[in-house]
Amino acid sequence: MSMFGGKSAVGTTFGFFVFSSLFCAQAFAWSISGTVQSSTGEPLSGVMINSFNHAGVSAKTDNVGHFSIDENTAVLSGVADLDMKVRYANQVLSIENVHASIFKVSAIDALGKIVYQHSLQHVFGNVSLDFSKVSAHGVKFIRINIDGTNSSYMLTGSGSLFKDGAPLPNFSFQKEGYEAVIYQMSQENETGVSIIMNPASSDVESSSSAGGTNPTSNSQSGTFTPPDVPTTCAGKTVTPGDYNMSVVVDGKTRTFIMHVPSAYNGSKPVPMVVDYHPIGGSGAGQMADYGGSTYKSKTDPEGVISLYPDGTDGVSPMGAGWNVGPCCSRDDDVKFSREMIKKVEEIACINPRKIYATGFSMGGGMSNHVACNMSDVFVAVAPAAMDLNRTNSVSCNIVRPISVIMFRGSQDNVCPYAGGESFMRDGLDFLGAENNFKFWAEKDGCTGNPATNSSGCQEYSNCKGGAKVVLCTDKNGANGTGNGHDQGNGSIGWPFLKQFELK
Repeated sequence: MSMFGGKSAVGTTFGFFVFSSLFCAQAFAWSISGTVQSSTGEPLSGVMINSFNHAGVSAKTDNVGHFSIDENTAVLSGVADLDMKVRYANQVLSIENVHASIFKVSAIDALGKIVYQHSLQHVFGNVSLDFSKVSAHGVKFIRINIDGTNSSYMLTGSGSLFKDGAPLPNFSFQKEGYEAVIYQMSQENETGVSIIMNPASSDVESSSSAGGTNPTSNSQSGTFTPPDVPTTCAGKTVTPGDYNMSVVVDGKTRTFIMHVPSAYNGSKPVPMVVDYHPIGGSGAGQMADYGGSTYKSKTDPEGVISLYPDGTDGVSPMGAGWNVGPCCSRDDDVKFSREMIKKVEEIACINPRKIYATGFSMGGGMSNHVACNMSDVFVAVAPAAMDLNRTNSVSCNIVRPISVIMFRGSQDNVCPYAGGESFMRDGLDFLGAENNFKFWAEKDGCTGNPATNSSGCQEYSNCKGGAKVVLCTDKNGANGTGNGHDQGNGSIGWPFLKQFELK
Protein backbone atom coordinates (compact mmCIF):
# COMPACT_ATOMS: atom_id res chain seq x y z
CA MET A 1 0.00 0.00 0.00
CA SER A 2 1.28 3.44 -0.88
CA MET A 3 -0.01 6.68 0.60
CA PHE A 4 -0.05 10.21 -0.73
CA GLY A 5 -0.83 13.34 1.27
CA GLY A 6 -1.48 16.83 0.03
CA LYS A 7 -2.82 20.29 0.80
CA SER A 8 -6.14 21.37 -0.61
CA ALA A 9 -7.05 24.84 -1.81
CA VAL A 10 -8.52 25.53 1.62
CA GLY A 11 -5.51 24.24 3.52
CA THR A 12 -6.91 20.93 4.77
CA THR A 13 -5.05 17.66 4.65
CA PHE A 14 -6.44 15.07 2.29
CA GLY A 15 -5.58 11.37 2.59
CA PHE A 16 -5.19 9.29 -0.55
CA PHE A 17 -4.65 5.53 -0.77
CA VAL A 18 -4.14 3.22 -3.74
CA PHE A 19 -4.45 -0.54 -3.21
CA SER A 20 -5.62 -3.69 -4.95
CA SER A 21 -7.99 -5.44 -2.54
CA LEU A 22 -11.77 -4.99 -2.71
CA PHE A 23 -13.44 -2.50 -0.39
CA CYS A 24 -15.74 -3.46 2.44
CA ALA A 25 -17.18 0.02 3.02
CA GLN A 26 -20.33 0.80 1.08
CA ALA A 27 -23.02 3.46 1.15
CA PHE A 28 -26.48 3.04 -0.26
CA ALA A 29 -27.67 5.86 -2.50
CA TRP A 30 -31.22 4.60 -1.90
CA SER A 31 -33.00 2.09 0.31
CA ILE A 32 -36.58 0.97 0.78
CA SER A 33 -38.30 -1.34 3.23
CA GLY A 34 -41.86 -2.16 4.17
CA THR A 35 -44.56 -4.82 4.01
CA VAL A 36 -46.86 -6.31 1.40
CA GLN A 37 -50.35 -7.48 2.30
CA SER A 38 -53.58 -8.42 0.56
CA SER A 39 -56.57 -6.10 0.48
CA THR A 40 -58.02 -8.17 3.33
CA GLY A 41 -55.00 -7.45 5.54
CA GLU A 42 -53.22 -10.81 5.16
CA PRO A 43 -49.40 -10.55 4.93
CA LEU A 44 -48.19 -11.86 1.57
CA SER A 45 -45.03 -13.95 1.45
CA GLY A 46 -43.07 -14.81 -1.68
CA VAL A 47 -44.03 -11.63 -3.57
CA MET A 48 -41.51 -11.06 -6.38
CA ILE A 49 -40.05 -7.53 -6.42
CA ASN A 50 -38.16 -6.23 -9.45
CA SER A 51 -37.14 -2.86 -10.83
CA PHE A 52 -37.81 -1.72 -14.39
CA ASN A 53 -35.22 1.05 -14.45
CA HIS A 54 -32.38 -0.33 -12.29
CA ALA A 55 -30.62 -3.42 -13.55
CA GLY A 56 -30.21 -6.51 -11.39
CA VAL A 57 -32.61 -5.57 -8.58
CA SER A 58 -34.52 -8.57 -7.26
CA ALA A 59 -36.09 -9.44 -3.91
CA LYS A 60 -38.92 -11.43 -2.30
CA THR A 61 -41.08 -10.77 0.72
CA ASP A 62 -40.42 -13.03 3.72
CA ASN A 63 -42.96 -15.20 5.55
CA VAL A 64 -44.55 -12.16 7.22
CA GLY A 65 -44.66 -10.05 4.05
CA HIS A 66 -41.64 -7.89 4.88
CA PHE A 67 -39.12 -6.67 2.28
CA SER A 68 -35.94 -4.60 2.34
CA ILE A 69 -33.97 -3.48 -0.72
CA ASP A 70 -31.03 -1.13 -1.09
CA GLU A 71 -28.67 0.19 -3.74
CA ASN A 72 -26.22 -2.63 -3.08
CA THR A 73 -28.73 -4.98 -4.70
CA ALA A 74 -28.16 -3.19 -8.01
CA VAL A 75 -24.36 -3.25 -8.04
CA LEU A 76 -23.13 -5.48 -10.87
CA SER A 77 -19.76 -7.16 -10.89
CA GLY A 78 -19.40 -7.23 -14.68
CA VAL A 79 -19.33 -10.41 -16.73
CA ALA A 80 -16.16 -10.29 -18.77
CA ASP A 81 -14.71 -6.93 -17.84
CA LEU A 82 -13.81 -4.78 -14.86
CA ASP A 83 -16.15 -1.80 -14.52
CA MET A 84 -15.34 1.15 -12.30
CA LYS A 85 -17.55 1.28 -9.21
CA VAL A 86 -17.85 4.27 -6.89
CA ARG A 87 -18.96 4.00 -3.26
CA TYR A 88 -19.10 6.43 -0.35
CA ALA A 89 -19.30 5.57 3.36
CA ASN A 90 -18.13 7.23 6.58
CA GLN A 91 -16.78 10.16 4.53
CA VAL A 92 -14.50 7.85 2.56
CA LEU A 93 -14.79 7.70 -1.23
CA SER A 94 -13.91 4.26 -2.63
CA ILE A 95 -13.37 3.67 -6.33
CA GLU A 96 -12.88 0.14 -7.61
CA ASN A 97 -11.23 -1.03 -10.83
CA VAL A 98 -9.56 2.23 -11.88
CA HIS A 99 -7.56 2.04 -15.11
CA ALA A 100 -6.31 5.52 -15.93
CA SER A 101 -3.28 7.25 -17.35
CA ILE A 102 -4.53 10.46 -15.75
CA PHE A 103 -6.83 10.25 -12.72
CA LYS A 104 -8.33 13.39 -11.18
CA VAL A 105 -10.84 13.94 -8.35
CA SER A 106 -12.46 17.31 -7.61
CA ALA A 107 -14.55 18.27 -4.57
CA ILE A 108 -17.09 21.00 -5.43
CA ASP A 109 -19.33 23.10 -3.18
CA ALA A 110 -22.96 24.12 -3.76
CA LEU A 111 -21.88 27.25 -5.68
CA GLY A 112 -19.77 25.24 -8.09
CA LYS A 113 -16.44 26.24 -6.55
CA ILE A 114 -13.71 23.59 -6.49
CA VAL A 115 -12.56 23.32 -2.87
CA TYR A 116 -10.09 20.52 -3.51
CA GLN A 117 -8.52 18.87 -6.52
CA HIS A 118 -5.96 16.11 -6.76
CA SER A 119 -4.57 14.16 -9.71
CA LEU A 120 -2.36 11.14 -10.23
CA GLN A 121 -0.87 9.43 -13.22
CA HIS A 122 -0.94 5.74 -14.16
CA VAL A 123 -3.44 4.46 -11.61
CA PHE A 124 -4.41 0.79 -11.93
CA GLY A 125 -6.42 -0.88 -9.18
CA ASN A 126 -8.57 0.61 -6.43
CA VAL A 127 -8.52 4.03 -4.83
CA SER A 128 -9.66 5.32 -1.42
CA LEU A 129 -9.97 9.01 -0.53
CA ASP A 130 -10.64 10.43 2.94
CA PHE A 131 -13.15 13.30 2.79
CA SER A 132 -13.50 13.80 6.56
CA LYS A 133 -11.73 17.18 6.59
CA VAL A 134 -12.68 18.41 3.14
CA SER A 135 -16.39 17.81 3.84
CA ALA A 136 -16.34 20.61 6.43
CA HIS A 137 -16.14 23.05 3.54
CA GLY A 138 -19.57 22.19 2.20
CA VAL A 139 -18.76 19.64 -0.49
CA LYS A 140 -21.91 18.93 -2.51
CA PHE A 141 -20.51 17.29 -5.62
CA ILE A 142 -17.62 15.00 -6.46
CA ARG A 143 -16.25 14.90 -9.99
CA ILE A 144 -14.08 12.01 -11.12
CA ASN A 145 -12.10 12.44 -14.33
CA ILE A 146 -10.65 9.35 -15.99
CA ASP A 147 -8.44 10.24 -18.95
CA GLY A 148 -10.57 13.26 -19.78
CA THR A 149 -14.00 11.69 -19.22
CA ASN A 150 -15.98 13.14 -16.30
CA SER A 151 -18.48 11.44 -13.98
CA SER A 152 -20.30 13.61 -11.45
CA TYR A 153 -21.78 12.51 -8.12
CA MET A 154 -23.94 14.35 -5.60
CA LEU A 155 -23.60 14.06 -1.83
CA THR A 156 -27.12 13.79 -0.40
CA GLY A 157 -28.38 15.13 2.91
CA SER A 158 -28.03 11.70 4.49
CA GLY A 159 -24.36 11.54 3.55
CA SER A 160 -24.74 9.05 0.70
CA LEU A 161 -23.53 9.36 -2.88
CA PHE A 162 -25.86 9.56 -5.86
CA LYS A 163 -24.83 9.47 -9.53
CA ASP A 164 -25.78 12.69 -11.28
CA GLY A 165 -28.73 12.03 -13.59
CA ALA A 166 -29.67 8.63 -12.15
CA PRO A 167 -33.33 8.36 -11.11
CA LEU A 168 -34.76 6.66 -8.06
CA PRO A 169 -36.01 3.13 -8.77
CA ASN A 170 -39.52 2.05 -9.55
CA PHE A 171 -40.62 -1.44 -8.53
CA SER A 172 -43.08 -4.06 -9.62
CA PHE A 173 -44.69 -6.34 -7.01
CA GLN A 174 -45.96 -9.61 -8.48
CA LYS A 175 -47.61 -12.69 -6.99
CA GLU A 176 -49.70 -15.33 -8.69
CA GLY A 177 -53.39 -14.78 -7.99
CA TYR A 178 -52.97 -11.04 -7.36
CA GLU A 179 -52.93 -7.94 -9.53
CA ALA A 180 -49.46 -6.46 -9.99
CA VAL A 181 -48.59 -3.24 -8.18
CA ILE A 182 -46.15 -0.56 -9.39
CA TYR A 183 -44.41 1.65 -6.83
CA GLN A 184 -42.15 4.64 -7.57
CA MET A 185 -39.73 5.83 -4.91
CA SER A 186 -39.88 9.58 -4.23
CA GLN A 187 -37.16 9.82 -1.54
CA GLU A 188 -33.71 8.29 -1.33
CA ASN A 189 -34.53 6.39 1.87
CA GLU A 190 -38.05 5.07 2.50
CA THR A 191 -39.16 2.91 5.43
CA GLY A 192 -42.53 1.58 6.46
CA VAL A 193 -43.81 1.42 2.89
CA SER A 194 -47.14 -0.43 2.72
CA ILE A 195 -48.04 -2.23 -0.50
CA ILE A 196 -51.62 -3.51 -0.89
CA MET A 197 -52.32 -6.18 -3.53
CA ASN A 198 -55.82 -6.99 -4.77
CA PRO A 199 -56.87 -10.48 -5.88
CA ALA A 200 -56.69 -10.87 -9.65
CA SER A 201 -59.97 -10.55 -11.51
CA SER A 202 -61.24 -13.85 -12.85
CA ASP A 203 -62.93 -12.26 -15.88
CA VAL A 204 -59.75 -10.95 -17.55
CA GLU A 205 -59.42 -12.54 -20.96
CA SER A 206 -56.12 -13.89 -22.12
CA SER A 207 -54.43 -12.38 -25.13
CA SER A 208 -55.95 -13.51 -28.41
CA SER A 209 -52.49 -13.64 -29.98
CA ALA A 210 -50.90 -16.06 -27.55
CA GLY A 211 -50.00 -18.69 -30.12
CA GLY A 212 -46.99 -18.84 -32.46
CA THR A 213 -44.41 -16.22 -33.27
CA ASN A 214 -46.15 -15.33 -36.53
CA PRO A 215 -43.15 -13.55 -37.98
CA THR A 216 -43.57 -11.94 -41.37
CA SER A 217 -41.58 -13.36 -44.22
CA ASN A 218 -38.19 -11.96 -45.13
CA SER A 219 -39.24 -8.44 -46.08
CA GLN A 220 -36.20 -6.75 -47.55
CA SER A 221 -38.48 -4.56 -49.62
CA GLY A 222 -37.38 -1.98 -52.14
CA THR A 223 -33.82 -1.06 -52.98
CA PHE A 224 -31.27 0.26 -50.53
CA THR A 225 -28.39 2.59 -51.29
CA PRO A 226 -25.93 3.13 -48.41
CA PRO A 227 -25.19 6.77 -47.52
CA ASP A 228 -21.94 8.39 -48.57
CA VAL A 229 -19.21 8.68 -45.95
CA PRO A 230 -17.92 12.27 -45.57
CA THR A 231 -14.49 12.77 -47.10
CA THR A 232 -13.84 15.78 -44.89
CA CYS A 233 -15.01 17.00 -41.49
CA ALA A 234 -14.96 20.65 -42.55
CA GLY A 235 -17.75 22.63 -40.93
CA LYS A 236 -18.33 20.08 -38.16
CA THR A 237 -17.65 22.28 -35.16
CA VAL A 238 -18.64 20.16 -32.17
CA THR A 239 -16.00 19.61 -29.46
CA PRO A 240 -15.85 17.08 -26.59
CA GLY A 241 -18.51 17.49 -23.90
CA ASP A 242 -22.10 16.61 -22.99
CA TYR A 243 -24.78 18.60 -24.81
CA ASN A 244 -28.49 18.88 -23.95
CA MET A 245 -30.18 19.01 -27.34
CA SER A 246 -33.67 18.98 -28.81
CA VAL A 247 -35.61 18.55 -32.04
CA VAL A 248 -39.25 19.31 -32.85
CA VAL A 249 -41.25 16.30 -34.00
CA ASP A 250 -44.92 16.65 -34.93
CA GLY A 251 -45.02 19.99 -33.12
CA LYS A 252 -43.53 18.59 -29.90
CA THR A 253 -40.06 19.32 -28.52
CA ARG A 254 -38.12 16.10 -27.97
CA THR A 255 -34.90 16.09 -25.97
CA PHE A 256 -31.70 14.06 -25.90
CA ILE A 257 -28.10 14.21 -24.70
CA MET A 258 -25.20 14.09 -27.13
CA HIS A 259 -22.04 12.77 -25.48
CA VAL A 260 -18.81 13.63 -27.30
CA PRO A 261 -15.83 11.90 -25.64
CA SER A 262 -12.44 13.47 -25.19
CA ALA A 263 -10.98 11.09 -27.79
CA TYR A 264 -13.09 12.75 -30.51
CA ASN A 265 -11.09 15.38 -32.39
CA GLY A 266 -13.20 15.94 -35.49
CA SER A 267 -10.49 14.83 -37.87
CA LYS A 268 -12.35 11.84 -39.31
CA PRO A 269 -15.89 10.41 -39.36
CA VAL A 270 -16.64 8.35 -36.25
CA PRO A 271 -19.30 5.75 -35.39
CA MET A 272 -22.34 6.67 -33.28
CA VAL A 273 -24.38 4.69 -30.73
CA VAL A 274 -27.95 5.51 -29.71
CA ASP A 275 -28.68 4.17 -26.21
CA TYR A 276 -32.39 3.97 -25.20
CA HIS A 277 -33.37 4.12 -21.52
CA PRO A 278 -35.78 1.81 -19.62
CA ILE A 279 -39.35 2.77 -18.82
CA GLY A 280 -39.50 5.38 -16.09
CA GLY A 281 -36.00 6.47 -16.98
CA SER A 282 -34.30 9.26 -18.88
CA GLY A 283 -31.44 9.86 -21.26
CA ALA A 284 -29.36 11.30 -18.40
CA GLY A 285 -30.01 8.22 -16.32
CA GLN A 286 -29.04 5.86 -19.13
CA MET A 287 -25.84 7.82 -19.68
CA ALA A 288 -25.20 7.39 -15.94
CA ASP A 289 -25.49 3.65 -16.68
CA TYR A 290 -28.21 2.65 -14.18
CA GLY A 291 -25.62 0.35 -12.64
CA GLY A 292 -24.67 -1.83 -15.53
CA SER A 293 -24.51 -0.58 -19.12
CA THR A 294 -20.90 -0.84 -20.28
CA TYR A 295 -21.08 0.58 -23.81
CA LYS A 296 -19.99 4.12 -23.00
CA SER A 297 -16.84 2.92 -21.23
CA LYS A 298 -15.95 0.87 -24.34
CA THR A 299 -16.81 3.46 -26.99
CA ASP A 300 -15.34 6.59 -25.35
CA PRO A 301 -11.68 5.62 -25.86
CA GLU A 302 -12.43 5.16 -29.57
CA GLY A 303 -13.93 8.63 -29.99
CA VAL A 304 -17.41 7.23 -30.65
CA ILE A 305 -20.26 9.70 -30.14
CA SER A 306 -23.24 8.38 -28.14
CA LEU A 307 -26.80 9.71 -27.91
CA TYR A 308 -29.16 9.32 -24.95
CA PRO A 309 -32.73 10.21 -25.98
CA ASP A 310 -35.65 10.90 -23.61
CA GLY A 311 -38.89 8.97 -23.96
CA THR A 312 -42.23 10.61 -23.23
CA ASP A 313 -44.75 10.22 -20.42
CA GLY A 314 -48.52 10.10 -20.25
CA VAL A 315 -49.44 6.51 -21.11
CA SER A 316 -47.75 4.16 -18.67
CA PRO A 317 -48.05 4.52 -14.87
CA MET A 318 -44.33 3.74 -14.74
CA GLY A 319 -43.34 6.99 -16.44
CA ALA A 320 -41.50 7.92 -19.63
CA GLY A 321 -41.37 5.14 -22.20
CA TRP A 322 -41.26 4.34 -25.89
CA ASN A 323 -43.93 3.74 -28.51
CA VAL A 324 -43.18 0.12 -29.42
CA GLY A 325 -46.67 -0.81 -30.59
CA PRO A 326 -49.43 -1.04 -27.98
CA CYS A 327 -47.27 0.62 -25.31
CA CYS A 328 -45.91 2.94 -23.80
CA SER A 329 -46.06 6.33 -25.55
CA ARG A 330 -48.27 8.07 -28.09
CA ASP A 331 -45.39 9.80 -29.85
CA ASP A 332 -43.62 8.72 -33.03
CA ASP A 333 -40.28 7.60 -31.58
CA VAL A 334 -39.02 6.32 -34.92
CA LYS A 335 -39.45 9.78 -36.44
CA PHE A 336 -37.84 11.27 -33.33
CA SER A 337 -34.85 8.95 -33.71
CA ARG A 338 -34.42 9.92 -37.35
CA GLU A 339 -34.59 13.65 -36.61
CA MET A 340 -32.21 13.32 -33.66
CA ILE A 341 -29.60 11.53 -35.77
CA LYS A 342 -30.02 14.01 -38.62
CA LYS A 343 -29.40 16.95 -36.28
CA VAL A 344 -26.25 15.42 -34.82
CA GLU A 345 -24.89 14.66 -38.30
CA GLU A 346 -25.13 18.39 -39.06
CA ILE A 347 -22.64 19.37 -36.35
CA ALA A 348 -20.53 16.25 -35.69
CA CYS A 349 -18.42 14.23 -38.08
CA ILE A 350 -20.40 10.98 -38.11
CA ASN A 351 -19.82 7.93 -40.28
CA PRO A 352 -23.42 7.30 -41.47
CA ARG A 353 -22.59 3.69 -42.30
CA LYS A 354 -21.62 2.90 -38.70
CA ILE A 355 -24.63 3.90 -36.58
CA TYR A 356 -25.79 1.46 -33.90
CA ALA A 357 -28.54 1.16 -31.30
CA THR A 358 -28.72 -0.43 -27.88
CA GLY A 359 -30.96 -0.15 -24.84
CA PHE A 360 -32.04 -1.72 -21.57
CA SER A 361 -35.48 -3.07 -20.64
CA MET A 362 -38.02 -1.04 -22.62
CA GLY A 363 -34.96 0.57 -24.20
CA GLY A 364 -34.11 -2.93 -25.40
CA GLY A 365 -37.62 -3.14 -26.80
CA MET A 366 -37.04 0.17 -28.56
CA SER A 367 -33.74 -0.96 -30.08
CA ASN A 368 -35.56 -4.05 -31.42
CA HIS A 369 -38.22 -1.68 -32.76
CA VAL A 370 -35.84 0.63 -34.63
CA ALA A 371 -34.13 -2.45 -36.11
CA CYS A 372 -37.50 -3.19 -37.75
CA ASN A 373 -38.20 0.37 -38.85
CA MET A 374 -34.78 1.97 -39.37
CA SER A 375 -32.61 -0.69 -40.99
CA ASP A 376 -31.67 1.99 -43.54
CA VAL A 377 -29.98 3.92 -40.68
CA PHE A 378 -28.86 1.35 -38.08
CA VAL A 379 -26.48 -1.32 -39.30
CA ALA A 380 -26.63 -3.35 -36.06
CA VAL A 381 -28.43 -3.28 -32.70
CA ALA A 382 -27.86 -4.74 -29.24
CA PRO A 383 -31.13 -4.94 -27.24
CA ALA A 384 -31.03 -6.09 -23.61
CA ALA A 385 -33.82 -7.43 -21.38
CA MET A 386 -36.74 -7.06 -23.80
CA ASP A 387 -37.94 -8.61 -27.05
CA LEU A 388 -40.26 -7.62 -29.86
CA ASN A 389 -43.96 -7.99 -29.10
CA ARG A 390 -46.68 -9.54 -31.23
CA THR A 391 -47.86 -6.16 -32.48
CA ASN A 392 -44.65 -4.55 -33.70
CA SER A 393 -43.21 -7.86 -34.93
CA VAL A 394 -46.10 -8.24 -37.39
CA SER A 395 -45.41 -4.79 -38.88
CA CYS A 396 -41.62 -5.27 -38.93
CA ASN A 397 -40.33 -4.24 -42.36
CA ILE A 398 -36.57 -4.21 -42.90
CA VAL A 399 -35.08 -2.85 -46.14
CA ARG A 400 -31.79 -4.71 -45.68
CA PRO A 401 -30.46 -7.44 -43.39
CA ILE A 402 -29.57 -5.99 -39.97
CA SER A 403 -27.28 -7.61 -37.41
CA VAL A 404 -28.73 -8.18 -33.94
CA ILE A 405 -27.13 -9.30 -30.67
CA MET A 406 -29.63 -9.91 -27.85
CA PHE A 407 -28.84 -10.09 -24.13
CA ARG A 408 -31.48 -11.93 -22.13
CA GLY A 409 -31.72 -13.51 -18.69
CA SER A 410 -33.38 -16.90 -18.35
CA GLN A 411 -34.65 -15.89 -14.90
CA ASP A 412 -35.94 -12.47 -15.98
CA ASN A 413 -39.03 -11.70 -13.86
CA VAL A 414 -39.86 -8.45 -15.69
CA CYS A 415 -39.74 -9.53 -19.34
CA PRO A 416 -40.13 -13.34 -19.18
CA TYR A 417 -37.58 -15.29 -21.16
CA ALA A 418 -40.33 -17.58 -22.48
CA GLY A 419 -42.40 -14.60 -23.60
CA GLY A 420 -46.12 -14.01 -23.14
CA GLU A 421 -48.36 -11.24 -21.96
CA SER A 422 -46.97 -8.47 -19.80
CA PHE A 423 -48.10 -8.70 -16.18
CA MET A 424 -49.18 -5.05 -16.50
CA ARG A 425 -51.78 -6.07 -19.11
CA ASP A 426 -50.69 -3.09 -21.20
CA GLY A 427 -51.02 -4.87 -24.53
CA LEU A 428 -47.41 -6.05 -24.67
CA ASP A 429 -47.33 -9.74 -25.54
CA PHE A 430 -43.66 -10.63 -25.92
CA LEU A 431 -42.24 -13.11 -28.41
CA GLY A 432 -39.78 -14.42 -25.83
CA ALA A 433 -36.02 -14.69 -26.17
CA GLU A 434 -35.85 -17.86 -28.27
CA ASN A 435 -38.64 -16.75 -30.61
CA ASN A 436 -37.08 -13.29 -30.93
CA PHE A 437 -33.82 -14.99 -31.88
CA LYS A 438 -35.56 -17.11 -34.52
CA PHE A 439 -37.57 -14.12 -35.74
CA TRP A 440 -34.46 -12.12 -36.58
CA ALA A 441 -32.79 -15.17 -38.15
CA GLU A 442 -35.78 -15.50 -40.49
CA LYS A 443 -35.82 -11.76 -41.23
CA ASP A 444 -32.14 -11.82 -42.15
CA GLY A 445 -32.49 -14.95 -44.26
CA CYS A 446 -30.13 -16.96 -42.06
CA THR A 447 -29.62 -20.63 -42.95
CA GLY A 448 -28.45 -23.63 -40.98
CA ASN A 449 -28.50 -23.99 -37.22
CA PRO A 450 -27.05 -21.60 -34.64
CA ALA A 451 -23.68 -22.46 -33.13
CA THR A 452 -22.00 -21.43 -29.88
CA ASN A 453 -19.53 -18.62 -30.55
CA SER A 454 -16.38 -17.62 -28.65
CA SER A 455 -18.42 -15.57 -26.15
CA GLY A 456 -20.61 -18.53 -25.24
CA CYS A 457 -23.60 -17.08 -27.12
CA GLN A 458 -25.76 -18.74 -29.77
CA GLU A 459 -25.08 -17.34 -33.24
CA TYR A 460 -26.51 -17.53 -36.75
CA SER A 461 -23.58 -16.53 -38.94
CA ASN A 462 -24.75 -17.62 -42.40
CA CYS A 463 -27.18 -14.76 -43.10
CA LYS A 464 -27.87 -12.53 -46.10
CA GLY A 465 -25.73 -9.45 -46.57
CA GLY A 466 -23.11 -10.67 -44.11
CA ALA A 467 -25.44 -10.10 -41.14
CA LYS A 468 -25.29 -12.10 -37.91
CA VAL A 469 -27.93 -12.84 -35.30
CA VAL A 470 -26.80 -13.65 -31.74
CA LEU A 471 -28.52 -14.55 -28.47
CA CYS A 472 -26.53 -14.27 -25.23
CA THR A 473 -28.40 -15.90 -22.35
CA ASP A 474 -27.48 -15.27 -18.71
CA LYS A 475 -28.72 -18.29 -16.75
CA ASN A 476 -27.86 -16.94 -13.30
CA GLY A 477 -28.77 -13.24 -13.28
CA ALA A 478 -26.73 -10.44 -11.78
CA ASN A 479 -24.30 -11.72 -9.15
CA GLY A 480 -26.23 -15.00 -9.04
CA THR A 481 -29.33 -13.30 -7.64
CA GLY A 482 -31.54 -15.07 -10.14
CA ASN A 483 -32.85 -11.83 -11.64
CA GLY A 484 -31.81 -11.69 -15.27
CA HIS A 485 -33.32 -8.27 -15.99
CA ASP A 486 -29.95 -6.66 -16.61
CA GLN A 487 -28.10 -4.30 -18.90
CA GLY A 488 -26.23 -5.74 -21.85
CA ASN A 489 -22.55 -6.57 -21.69
CA GLY A 490 -20.58 -4.00 -23.66
CA SER A 491 -17.47 -6.16 -23.63
CA ILE A 492 -19.33 -8.56 -25.93
CA GLY A 493 -21.81 -6.15 -27.50
CA TRP A 494 -19.48 -3.41 -28.70
CA PRO A 495 -16.96 -5.65 -30.54
CA PHE A 496 -19.97 -7.29 -32.21
CA LEU A 497 -21.60 -4.02 -33.26
CA LYS A 498 -18.55 -2.21 -34.59
CA GLN A 499 -17.61 -4.96 -37.06
CA PHE A 500 -20.62 -4.03 -39.24
CA GLU A 501 -20.95 -1.25 -41.79
CA LEU A 502 -23.84 -0.38 -44.11
CA LYS A 503 -23.20 -1.75 -47.60
